[in-house]
Amino acid sequence: MPELPEVETVRLGLAPAMEGHTLTHVETRRGDLRVPFPKDFVARTQGRKVRHLRRRAKYLLADLDSGETLVIHLGMSGRMSVYAEGHQRKLGNYVYQTPPNGAGHGKHDHVVFETDAPARIVFNDHRRFGLMALVETAHLEQDKLFRGIGIEPLSDDFNAAFLAKALVGKKTPIKSALLDQRLIAGLGNIYVCEALFRAGISPKRLAGAVKKEKIAPLAAAIRKVLRDAIAAGGSTLRDHAQATGDPGNFQHHFLVYDREGLPCKNKCPGTVKRIVQAGRSTFYCPKCQT
Repeated sequence: MPELPEVETVRLGLAPAMEGHTLTHVETRRGDLRVPFPKDFVARTQGRKVRHLRRRAKYLLADLDSGETLVIHLGMSGRMSVYAEGHQRKLGNYVYQTPPNGAGHGKHDHVVFETDAPARIVFNDHRRFGLMALVETAHLEQDKLFRGIGIEPLSDDFNAAFLAKALVGKKTPIKSALLDQRLIAGLGNIYVCEALFRAGISPKRLAGAVKKEKIAPLAAAIRKVLRDAIAAGGSTLRDHAQATGDPGNFQHHFLVYDREGLPCKNKCPGTVKRIVQAGRSTFYCPKCQT
C-alpha cells in the first residue's frame, strides 16, 4: 500500500492540474470502489472549484468551494494519472502525458475528472481497494476516516519531545509502535525500516526501552527518510506511479529494506537480516541496530 511519500508525491503532481481549478466534468465508470461512491457524487463534484489540495496521513484531500472535501485513498493499486495536450502538458514543474487513445476508458479506469487547467485526471485501480468519499470540510477531523489518526511526521509538532513522550511505557516493539497510525500518521513498513536503520535502533527493541539518546536521532531519521523519498518520487515496488506516469526512484536508495542477505551499507561486518513482525517483513542489520 502506498505510504506517506507516495501519496505526497501524487499530491504534488496533481496540484498544478487541480488546485485552483474547476472540475468541469466528472464521470464514474462503476458504482463503487472499496465502498460505494457517495450519493450524488457526480452532481456534488462537477462544476466545483478545488480551493486546496492537501494530504492527511495516506489520504488525498481536495477541498471544494461547496464546503465539502473530496477524500481519495489510493488503496493498494490506485493511480491518479494526469493527461494534457499542447502547451498545457507542462504545468508548474511537471510535464504530463499526452492522452493516449481511450485514456479514461480502460478496463480499470474507474473515475475521470476533467479540469479547466485544462487536464484530464484518471483514477485507475485494478484491485479496487481505493476509496472516494465526500466529507464536510469543517468536520473532517471528526469523520470516522480521520478520527483518532495521529500526528503528521513532517509537521512542526513532530519532534524528539513528542516522540519521547509517546513511547513512554510502551511494551510493543518499536517498529510496531511507529506503524501505529494512532501515534504517527502515514508511516508504513518501508520507511520505518529505513528510519530505524538510520537511527541505529533494533526493530525488536521495546518502544519504551529505546535509549533516551536515541530518540532525537530517530525523530530526525523519520523526517529525513520521508523527505528523501518524496524528493525521489516515492518508491515503486509494484503499482506506485507519479501523476506524470513516471515511477518513483527511492527504491534504488534503500539501505536495508528488501536487502536480505546483502552486506550492511554502514560497512560494518553485518549482513541485512529479514524477520517477520506482526505479519510484515522487517529488514535490519543485527550489528548496527541495537
